[in-house]
Amino acid sequence: MKEIINEAESVLLHTYNRYQIVFDHGEGLYLYDKEGKKYLDFMAGISVHAFGHCNKELKDAMKAQIDKMIHVSNYYYNEPAVEAAKKLVHATGLSKVFFTNSGAEAVEGAIKAARKYHYLKTGKADGEIIAMEHSFHGRTMGSLSVTGNPHYREAFEPGIGNVKFAKMNDLESVKALVNEKTCAVIFETLQGEGGIYPATDEFIKGVRALCDEKDILLILDEIQCGMGRTGYMFFYQKFGIKPDIVTVAKALGCGVPIGAFVLNEKVSENSLKAGDHGTTYGGNPFATAAANKVLELFDQTNIIKNVKEVGDYLYEKLEELKNLSDKIVDHRGIGLIQGLEFSEPVGPIINKALENNLVLINAGSNIIRFVPPLIISKEDVDTMIKILSRCI
Repeated sequence: MKEIINEAESVLLHTYNRYQIVFDHGEGLYLYDKEGKKYLDFMAGISVHAFGHCNKELKDAMKAQIDKMIHVSNYYYNEPAVEAAKKLVHATGLSKVFFTNSGAEAVEGAIKAARKYHYLKTGKADGEIIAMEHSFHGRTMGSLSVTGNPHYREAFEPGIGNVKFAKMNDLESVKALVNEKTCAVIFETLQGEGGIYPATDEFIKGVRALCDEKDILLILDEIQCGMGRTGYMFFYQKFGIKPDIVTVAKALGCGVPIGAFVLNEKVSENSLKAGDHGTTYGGNPFATAAANKVLELFDQTNIIKNVKEVGDYLYEKLEELKNLSDKIVDHRGIGLIQGLEFSEPVGPIINKALENNLVLINAGSNIIRFVPPLIISKEDVDTMIKILSRCI
């Protein structure tokens, strides 16, 4: 492993402070390093591997598509993209899909759709976007511009401009920023990187009503919290509302790079037209064959029921752990996206967990985030808690 790590540092741009480990393969809930050591994975590639590593049905679908056609370009139709889009429209309750290669690109497309909607409505290219403090939407210039952490943005300013920041779960702070130029409000239905903060019922319904009243578009980012992770296919469904645009990625491909933004009928008919947006790889038959199988697995299995049951059990066990440790100051989350907030940096705990065959991830410097594969059992939770409590 040391040899590979040294080679990596000589050829890869150092934008990650990587853990000193080389993973070789995965199976189900487990990862294996180059020396054969086995790890319980409670990170899932950062909320990606909904059905665990190397799911056989997903692998078979990808292998079959490789034998047919990997790429053809969006100048032509391909059947996997059509089938995946049909399933995604059904799952979101919206109208039209644009497939991207990543979550950040999905956010970029959503921003462009909102600004084009405003332009067609007013004749002016001055649309403003309200985003949330402590949010995270990606690393590209547009998605970075609506990310509510100044530290991520400061070296890359100016961004796309005309972006203001309100406070998550503070409806009055949103209302205070609205004016005739406001074209969209964007937020994660549950903030992931920002510390595992779910939207409140009052906030999300209030913003939806405000957007309806002012003809402002509501963009919900469900890249991390969507695709069943909260115990709902999409977390906004818990509140009985729909966004005008939703962004999706991560578990949509379960490891294959694919994202999407999905628009309702009003926005799809009054925003992006031919020539306004495009992508070479987005929606290619290989990636959408994977997404199609993933969406099929969600329909055919009881995975969301499992998320609710095991998620409740995880919540109970993390509450018990919180009450036993004076280092833990808060516990938040729902389903299989939860977080423990500590009074000190969690890096040493995560490192110690890795030494003890458990893969965890932080959210900020003092929060451990729990985003395991959705197929975990209560017994797997018990194993994780046993290791984590020892490491704490």
